[in-house]
Amino acid sequence: MSIDTSAATEITLFEQLEVDWNESEGTVWCHWRPHPRPCFNTDLLAEISTLPSRLPVDEIEAAANAGQPCFFVVGSRTPGVFNLGGDLALFKRLIKARDRVGLEHYALSCIDAVHLAHTSAGLPMTSIGLVQGTALGGGMEAALACNVIVAERGSQMGLPEVMFNLFPGMGAYSFLSRRLGPTETERVILSGKIWQAEELHELGVVDHLAEPGEGEQMVRDYIAERRRRSPNAMVAMQAVRQVTNPVTYEELERVTQIWVDAALRLNDRDLKIMDRLVRSQDKSGRAPAAIAAV
Repeated sequence: MSIDTSAATEITLFEQLEVDWNESEGTVWCHWRPHPRPCFNTDLLAEISTLPSRLPVDEIEAAANAGQPCFFVVGSRTPGVFNLGGDLALFKRLIKARDRVGLEHYALSCIDAVHLAHTSAGLPMTSIGLVQGTALGGGMEAALACNVIVAERGSQMGLPEVMFNLFPGMGAYSFLSRRLGPTETERVILSGKIWQAEELHELGVVDHLAEPGEGEQMVRDYIAERRRRSPNAMVAMQAVRQVTNPVTYEELERVTQIWVDAALRLNDRDLKIMDRLVRSQDKSGRAPAAIAAV
């Protein structure tokens, strides 16, 4: 089943985001298109922070009150790349300058973004991460923050921070542990491995696998099915999820403080390895090969 997309309207103009509201399917589609690197740069994070004030709140709440579920879909317009994570070039500059305030500000901006995805901006929506291509570090964290993950076969996801003696501090542990438990979560994080979407589906991290190029259609079919069958139950279950198994902002904030402390302990060797990953970000999609060579 597919949905007519002709009702989609652009919410507002952004430089690094493309945001549309499709009233007929009750869905906000949010695609990022960061430049010059496909990572979470400060401009992209600033635009994400304005989303809650620009969403069609009245329409979304009216739909929920009528027992009709709404959805918030996060995807990418960069071919072959979902998102390559944190702005490592910025990390390095701040670490070398011993700029704790700068690191804290960036980290908090990142958890603002993932918490927005996790809670669908505080609105009664189910968030869906649509992974088409490579999702590394903060990119994987952004996908994990969503209530549902749809990934195309052949997509890759990983948390490479351990390669430069750090850990993913913007939600990976919190979101993964809700899906896998602490032991398996630590195994995934400490491996530094680049995982195939198929492997993550077997682990229970990815909820639905789509064929290459068919991820968006799978998301639309998923939405149509949820709005057709037991829509009122879907609205209620989303509320139950937020009550019984939330990742709170306070939890994310405490973890980021640990991350900042750890980042400021990195040495020159660690920063040289980070440099190699910065170069891989510049190549916009060849990151897995570069990481494997570290």
